[in-house]
Amino acid sequence: MKNIDDICVIVQARMSSQRLPKKMLKPFAGSSLFEITLEKLKSSRVLPPSQVYSSVYERELVNASIRSGINVFERSRKSAMSEGTPLTEIYEWWDRLPYKHCILVNACCSLLTIETIDNFIKAFAASDSRGMFGVMEKKNYFWDVDGELLTRWVEGEQVMNTKTVGVTYEAAHCLYAGTMEDVGKGIWMGDFTKGSPELFIVHEEETFDVDYPWQFDVAETLYKKKFKDIENV
Repeated sequence: MKNIDDICVIVQARMSSQRLPKKMLKPFAGSSLFEITLEKLKSSRVLPPSQVYSSVYERELVNASIRSGINVFERSRKSAMSEGTPLTEIYEWWDRLPYKHCILVNACCSLLTIETIDNFIKAFAASDSRGMFGVMEKKNYFWDVDGELLTRWVEGEQVMNTKTVGVTYEAAHCLYAGTMEDVGKGIWMGDFTKGSPELFIVHEEETFDVDYPWQFDVAETLYKKKFKDIENV
């Protein structure tokens, strides 16, 4: 079990996305993906805003963070612009923020709710695991690159049946948790043996991740509908 005061939340972002340039501050539903995420985290009932940080380099993102009243960790240009740098250079804050544990929230997942984020924080705090990872629960069939079926076939079934097939888990890429000390050792979330990292199930709708222009448009439509529906309840 972890002390909640030893945990911080970080939104790490940059403007140099190759597939959708400047997507973090591209106009989205009257705001932007980045600012929506910061405002969402400010409403957390688990962590105070003082334990929420943005990790950004570009001045536009720094200014957006300041406007939102969020702490800024000033990321280096090397970290923001490079691909495949060592973990300690990507996550430069590992030995520079006064916390033992960190949770990363993906700002590209606009449908992720603060309730789910709070539940993730609470689950990580209550766990003895050094890492936790958001996943989607799936009941489907999967093959490897050689065409070998990875999903365990249900005994007695003659056709694929998603009602009876066993559950598998797919990376959601929206919530990540780890320990600062481990980042310094080049480890993020765990060693990916059984139970490491611990898995946290997120509803699939909340995991819609924006990487390409068409996904941006779909996400904006879904976001407007979802929050309009909530306002009308």
